[in-house]
Amino acid sequence: MAAGAPVEEYPQEIDEQLTTFDSSANAVKAMLEKLMSLSRNDLVQKLDPLDQAKLDLMSVYTLNSLFWMYLVTQGINPREHGIKQELERIRTYMNRVKEITDKKKAARLDKGAASRFLRNALYEPEDKEFKKAASKKSADTPPEGPHRKRPKQS
Repeated sequence: MAAGAPVEEYPQEIDEQLTTFDSSANAVKAMLEKLMSLSRNDLVQKLDPLDQAKLDLMSVYTLNSLFWMYLVTQGINPREHGIKQELERIRTYMNRVKEITDKKKAARLDKGAASRFLRNALYEPEDKEFKKAASKKSADTPPEGPHRKRPKQS
């Protein structure tokens, strides 16, 4: 600081909190500068519509959160300001996007695979061996019925 400049005094208890806040504010500033340096059109063209919606919601939520913090620093209660309703509205849309994302990730029922799974799960090998034995036995014995040879009549 320059010589003769007034030094602002504040309680030592909040020194650590102020230092943390300052470093967080600087980190946010660096990220915003990086985001603002990118061309929005170039960024949006690379994203599918769902990711575009996520980016837009993240951007507007971040901006409104920063405004919330600004109101706090100015001594205005943000809970009594319109920003609270705006943040709630954005959260509603974020939940909608999350539901859509979850539905995309949800497993789809493959009816053919499910029926094969159930058929194989309910499979009883004794029945199959019994059927094989029965079919083998029927192959060894001559068929009865209309294909039977008639005895010769004299």
